[in-house]
Amino acid sequence: MLHIGVLQFTLQIPYAASLKDKRSVVKALKDKLRRSFNVSISEIEDLDDCTIATLGAVVAGSDIPQLNSSMDHLLNALHDWPDATLSDHQLEIFTPR
Repeated sequence: MLHIGVLQFTLQIPYAASLKDKRSVVKALKDKLRRSFNVSISEIEDLDDCTIATLGAVVAGSDIPQLNSSMDHLLNALHDWPDATLSDHQLEIFTPR
């Protein structure tokens, strides 16, 4: 059965003085997360704010515990990211019918 894990998270990027600085941090983060966790990820809110980034990450799989583990590892990577601070997150797992 298909299960979909959705993580929405907000990062504070205090050292970004411009949208170009923010885009650099967000791009590096997205590239790293895609390679490490095989997630689809996109910036979804706060597009014009240079110090805040809200992103969404999605993972699909057949095993809920494995999805939870993947999302936990992803959250740990976000906590450890040196160029931004994780300020909020919401995790949901859906099972379409």
